[in-house]
Amino acid sequence: MSANVPAILISLRTRTLLVLSVLLPVLLATVTPTAPALAAGETSTPGAEVVAVTQVAERQVDLTVRSPALGGRTVNVRLLTPDGWNPHDRRHRQHWPTLWLLHGCCGDYTSWTSRTDVAEIDSLRDVLVVMPEAGWNGWYSDWWNHGEGGDPAWETFHTVELRRLLERDWGAGDNRVVAGLSMGGQGALLYAARHPGMFKATAAYSGSAHPLLNDESVSRIMGFFAGQNNDPLRVWGDPVAQRRIWEAHDPFHLAKRLRSIPVYLSCGDGTTGPLDPPGSTSALEADFNRQNHALAAELKRVGARHVTTHFYGPGTHAWPYWERELHASLPMLLNALGVEGDRGR
Repeated sequence: MSANVPAILISLRTRTLLVLSVLLPVLLATVTPTAPALAAGETSTPGAEVVAVTQVAERQVDLTVRSPALGGRTVNVRLLTPDGWNPHDRRHRQHWPTLWLLHGCCGDYTSWTSRTDVAEIDSLRDVLVVMPEAGWNGWYSDWWNHGEGGDPAWETFHTVELRRLLERDWGAGDNRVVAGLSMGGQGALLYAARHPGMFKATAAYSGSAHPLLNDESVSRIMGFFAGQNNDPLRVWGDPVAQRRIWEAHDPFHLAKRLRSIPVYLSCGDGTTGPLDPPGSTSALEADFNRQNHALAAELKRVGARHVTTHFYGPGTHAWPYWERELHASLPMLLNALGVEGDRGR
């Protein structure tokens, strides 16, 4: 009997291998998720997920999103939804032209709906408006963090994680434009330049358009970086030692990448304007005005053919101007989306 043991073991081993060869592909197909398709030049990252949905007003929905790019924290994204939007109808789900509308420093994802009439603009009833959280002073960047990277990675959250999530589950299409104010104006220019083909047009209202313009501009943005007791070197590093990183986040130095799309730039000069209380002035707006003039000249130099500027003179760094400029730039933005903006205001 002992002489037959090896033969028996060989037979059992053969049967076991045969069973595994049949079952293993089935088991792997069951437990391995299918990753979303990557756009050209992207690398695979873990996906964000919606953990709560809140209807805050007619056509306004807040998504609470958990983001790996933000260290697993949850942040909110406000959607201003188009007429007929129904992402839960999977059989007939429509993918809508999308306007990304970015807030400024010291604001949040609610800023545009709480401070302007964006929710009442009739021409946006055919568009999905995405207003994402970007941090009090996140600067629409993946922070350098002294060479370590990691949390916060706002650019990755917006352009990779959130974009995929919205286009997969919430009716956003791949027909996109982007606009923003102040810090968000810089973000709108950066996202359009750093991700060619992602946005068909961009608009910046009083945007930080050339933070490396001069020492005053560098000192001012470093002051913002230091807000809320933050180490200012965490964002882009030192403006001399990490000059390459600074230039990679300065729209002026990315002007060639904006040549092929419509660009809208607007800014006041920091003096008292028609929408200001008497005696108002803004050194910040005056600085950004110089930055925007420099960017406009650079865009012209590199051959950009679709640049609209509205440097309106007197006016400070204030919401009444940004609401007005949103209206003024919408025809250009909607035209880039192929949306007829003839419903009126």
